[in-house]
Amino acid sequence: MLAILPLLFALPTALWASLISRDNVTYACNNSPDLCSRSYNNITQLGAHDSPFVNGSSNANGNSISFTDAANQNMNSTAQLTAGVRLLSAQVHNNNGAWHLCHTSCSLLDAGTLSAWLSGIKTWLDANPHDVVTVLLVNSDNAAASDLDAEFKAANITSYGYVPPSSATVLQTWPTLQDMIANSTRLVTFVASLEPNTVPYLLDEFTFVFETPYNVTSLSNFSCVADRPPSVQGKTANALSSGRLPLMNHFLDSNSGLGIQIPDTGNITTTNAQIGIGSLGNSTTACAAAYGRPPAFVLVDYFDRGQTLAVVDGINGITPTGRGGAAAGSGMTTQMKNTSARVTPPSNAAEALAMSFVCLVGMLFFDIFWI
Repeated sequence: MLAILPLLFALPTALWASLISRDNVTYACNNSPDLCSRSYNNITQLGAHDSPFVNGSSNANGNSISFTDAANQNMNSTAQLTAGVRLLSAQVHNNNGAWHLCHTSCSLLDAGTLSAWLSGIKTWLDANPHDVVTVLLVNSDNAAASDLDAEFKAANITSYGYVPPSSATVLQTWPTLQDMIANSTRLVTFVASLEPNTVPYLLDEFTFVFETPYNVTSLSNFSCVADRPPSVQGKTANALSSGRLPLMNHFLDSNSGLGIQIPDTGNITTTNAQIGIGSLGNSTTACAAAYGRPPAFVLVDYFDRGQTLAVVDGINGITPTGRGGAAAGSGMTTQMKNTSARVTPPSNAAEALAMSFVCLVGMLFFDIFWI
């Protein structure tokens, strides 16, 4: 009996040491351990404007779209997330009674159902447990909250939805990324616009966010002035004092022969550059100075062209880890695995409590045998 005493002593000691070390490990939130302790509203997220509308893909109408047509991105939405994008925007349209992701019109570009797109995001969230993702839906045909809720439920993604204390008032204090990860509320969904709202995880965008102007067609015309919602249009100081999060639209359009505006691909590397007139770097610097804080979101076309990730990493003051899916000049890293975790911490308080219980049981056995 005495021979097993050292083992009984070593077991709880080892488990306790494991618990302590796991509680204090450093892991990456949204590709950086430096972001874990920062609140959701105290980081800048790179957003993919019109995320589902991908160059070279075949849409639901069977038509292939090209770089010079109505596409806005080169990679699909989950590849965007793997590369480091953390906000995905999309337009929701009513297509014969079904809710589809369409560019301006479903006859022009139909990327399929909202639920199918959300299913892909859900799969990515499952595989990347230390990442917080934001979705911004442009509610083009005034879908009711119940309509959108049905699409989210069909995608089995509702359990990830972040629910604020109130969905009707501006949130003054947001949780940290680490808290959102620990609570598994890692999906923030804004809808522009959504009234009335009876689904707590669907957040009316303009209750929580203000945007700068879009439909910009000149490199010299990007602006930091609040443009939407109408209640703060031209009143940037009011928008900021309200607690709304700044979203900086930074994508350049050009007029097509069809009478609609399409991405200005000829200037894309200039628009998405770190320096120069009309560059993302210059605009984020200007808006940070105007707001007294960096923008919470920057929304771009063809995020993999130029240095979009490098600009946002600079704003956040981080050196990223765990990115994949690189493209030249984008600031992405080619050699890293598709995971943001360095070490897996206790998944929740229950796990830590269970480990403590095991340690206490071990100590009790030790005391019994010793006595």
